Amino acid sequence: MQNQLLLYGANGYTGKLIAKLAATYNLQPILAGRTEANIKPLAAELQLPYRIIDLDNKEQLENALSAVKLVLHAAGPYVYTAKQMIEACLQTGVHYIDINGDISVFEMLKKYDAAAKEKSIMVMPGAGFDVVPTDCIALQLKNKMPDATHLKLAFASIGGGLSHGTATTMTGKIGEGGAARENGMIVRKPLGQKGMWVNFGTKKLFVMTIPWGDISTAYTTTGIPNIETYTGMAPKVYRILKLQWAFNWLLRTEFVRNIIRKKIKAKPAGPSDEQRKNSSSLVWGEATNPSGEKLTACISCLDGYSLTAHSSLLISKKILDGNFKTGYQTPSGCYGENLIMEVPGSKII
Repeated sequence: MQNQLLLYGANGYTGKLIAKLAATYNLQPILAGRTEANIKPLAAELQLPYRIIDLDNKEQLENALSAVKLVLHAAGPYVYTAKQMIEACLQTGVHYIDINGDISVFEMLKKYDAAAKEKSIMVMPGAGFDVVPTDCIALQLKNKMPDATHLKLAFASIGGGLSHGTATTMTGKIGEGGAARENGMIVRKPLGQKGMWVNFGTKKLFVMTIPWGDISTAYTTTGIPNIETYTGMAPKVYRILKLQWAFNWLLRTEFVRNIIRKKIKAKPAGPSDEQRKNSSSLVWGEATNPSGEKLTACISCLDGYSLTAHSSLLISKKILDGNFKTGYQTPSGCYGENLIMEVPGSKII
């Protein structure tokens, strides 16, 4: 699949992982980003072509896209970058996927459904760890319990760490609180409003509510009207986070966020190869119907970054092979509940 894929944000931590793994999926992406000094060395190392593109330069962006069939957008925070890219994709008739996890971005991109269908292209945000594993669990539970009215999804990372990009995106959300889906509507909630212990099959872990992308996507996939999303958290840290609401006004200030951003830049770009190799993820879901019956499902999979590289390339390959649905799609909504099992390292617990 030579040069039919444009990987934008190839110089980021996850972008580099995707670029280096692409050959495994018989893909030769065009590497793209804003700064030549960051993109050119990677392109030389991998012997791949590259383009320097400013997302705010509409003509330059559309010119680059006109040469490909698909964009894998790996440059966040997507709240600042997704709109320019999706609109350029619509102008040029190019498929769009990304590795976004922001609820508001999912909801924004969903509004392009009709326009994407008109152009016969697919729009699929969330082609990485957020939200492929949880989306597949959600659909699996819905298929087994069609009358489910409540859905809980949780994940926990065993080992690993955060990349600069993920940490920067999270910094932009500090002080903003959480979210849940209630009666079909997205409702703002305090971050960590609820906490509970979850049996992930291999171990019991404490989790707390967070505004994960499935608040948007699991509803699109399943139609289940009440959804909560959780992540693993040490109980001691959870008790501290419960007090965050009192300081949200301070955490939202640019002064505090800039201090945090400087600390992020001083740290390594992300987990080392060894850290990722020794890390894994656990994903759990629980569906409940009006009778109070409950159904659970659990899988283990790769660490979030490695999984993102694999799943985004797997989906890219499917699209370039002609396996796609037009319009706005979710991963399991398009490719079924077993999509996650096509990603190396995934197994049912």
